Amino acid sequence: MIIDLKILGVGKKMEDIKVKSKDFKDALMRVDRVEAENIFKSSFKDEDSFKYLEEIVINALNIIGEDWDKGHASLAQVYMSGIICENLMDEYLPKLNIARKNLPKVGICVLQDFHTLGKRIVSSIVKSGGYEVLDFGPGLSPKDIVDKVKENNIDIILISTLMLPSAIKVREVKQLMQERKLKAKIVVGGAPFRLDKNLWKMVGADASGNTASDVLKIIEGLV
Repeated sequence: MIIDLKILGVGKKMEDIKVKSKDFKDALMRVDRVEAENIFKSSFKDEDSFKYLEEIVINALNIIGEDWDKGHASLAQVYMSGIICENLMDEYLPKLNIARKNLPKVGICVLQDFHTLGKRIVSSIVKSGGYEVLDFGPGLSPKDIVDKVKENNIDIILISTLMLPSAIKVREVKQLMQERKLKAKIVVGGAPFRLDKNLWKMVGADASGNTASDVLKIIEGLV
């Protein structure tokens, strides 16, 4: 019997990621920043690979998102998980000498609504991928968003919505961008787009993700 050591190595690494993702997720759910930071630092030190750390963070946040959908996680736990992850990324990426991916220039905002939970999780995941993200906040009008895109030379704008009327307003964002001849790509997310799989096309967006983790693949695809 021939044993492929490479396959065994990959399997062990995947199992390690699964275990550490669960430990990291548990620490986040307890809002235990100290333990989350210890797992964060040791994961990079053990593997000397930011990709390994990135997968742990994304997997943990995905599990928390699924728990939220199933009613197993509170709003406060999800919100604080996003804050802790964002803070760790901002603090440790420079220390770990990880180069930020400054191109494309990514912005994120909430259109009309003031529910920032989805934005917080997406922002954490995008930062975990090494991207610099400009957060324009919640409650923006279509004109506000387009002004921000122009002022900051944004290449990709991530727009989160909670309610259907807000999601429909993406069409106005697209029209204003065309009038100003702005070429930024529009990526949308939120409940209305999960419920209606074709809504993102109807409002003129360039892409939409079903889960927060989809955003990294979407950004890479648009680039």
